[in-house]
Amino acid sequence: MRQHDERRRFQRIDFDAPTELRQGDCRWPVKLIDLSLKGLLVERPESWNADQTQDFDAIIHLNPEVRVQMQVELRHEEDTRLGFVCLYIDVDSMTHLHRLVELNLADSTEMMRELRELIE
Repeated sequence: MRQHDERRRFQRIDFDAPTELRQGDCRWPVKLIDLSLKGLLVERPESWNADQTQDFDAIIHLNPEVRVQMQVELRHEEDTRLGFVCLYIDVDSMTHLHRLVELNLADSTEMMRELRELIE
């Protein structure tokens, strides 16, 4: 139930960018389906053998010099998709993510509401 509530509070935007999940020495390139200020949804990689009880680093490459990096937790797994919730994001990554979401949301009041929700 909590997962559903988070999805309603934070609008997801469809976005395609080179994305990688990391856990220890393991790396999985993944296809990004969508993201929000609170997390991301990716296609499950074929070679998925992660320790699902441990956190991951998600790296979204916006261009060669700019990336969004966040520490994430696997929140739900389907046959072909993995949903992650953000546990930690640095200020630079949050700035890039905020701008990306802002550009894709038509309503600026919605963006402010989501930021308030995130901070609380």
